[in-house]
Amino acid sequence: MTFHVVIPARWAASRLPGKPLRVLAGRPMIEHVWRRGVESGAASVTVATDDDRIRAAVEAFGGDARMTSTDHASGTDRIAEVVARAGWADREIVVNLQGDEPCMDPAAIRTVAALLEAREDAGVSTLATPIRAPGELFDPSVVKVVLDDSGLARWFSRAPIPWVRGVFDHGAQASLPQGVPFLRHLGIYAYRVGILRRLSAMAPVAHERAESLEQLRALATGIPIAVAVVDEAPGPGVDTEADVARADAELARRAAMLR
Repeated sequence: MTFHVVIPARWAASRLPGKPLRVLAGRPMIEHVWRRGVESGAASVTVATDDDRIRAAVEAFGGDARMTSTDHASGTDRIAEVVARAGWADREIVVNLQGDEPCMDPAAIRTVAALLEAREDAGVSTLATPIRAPGELFDPSVVKVVLDDSGLARWFSRAPIPWVRGVFDHGAQASLPQGVPFLRHLGIYAYRVGILRRLSAMAPVAHERAESLEQLRALATGIPIAVAVVDEAPGPGVDTEADVARADAELARRAAMLR
């Protein structure tokens, strides 16, 4: 299996400006993410950025960084620019590894790429993990996904789905109903290059704008998304100052285990 990893990394994050260069366990966060990509066995790992400070940091640790437009509305669009310049064929596979996932399991990166390679009926693949706590199900920052019996996504939402009538009518419960497959979407994607180009050229659709979930663009336009369910979520991503502390502790713990 051959696949590429592209890591979108911008400077102007609203909550944590300069986030890719925050130091975690002695290294900038973007270096940890790049290392996860290399450890996955990808044919190439590229950081797509809009800032010379990030480019310089990546090149300093020996990584490959490509400058992209500052006008991109999403990481997917930033990746599409890199793919267009690289000239990769439509059937090649590229993984979108988000630049704030320093604890991503390299096996998960391989899994999402292998899933797309195996599913000729899909143009995109992604991962999900079981939801076991009511607080997670009812948290709008946690994206939920419903699958069909073949493992294709039927919908993504920030709302609790599936809604259990008669149980959830009065809000969150102390425990979740048994026998209902509640799934949390994990924000890692693999695309066939031709599909990535197609998606990037499209305007956002109404459901995508309403939920602020760009994967709904693919579903709304008939592009199948294959989903593999993994037992555990990866280590902490980084969106807030509290996440910085958690990721720093986790990466330090992993480094200590290797000594």
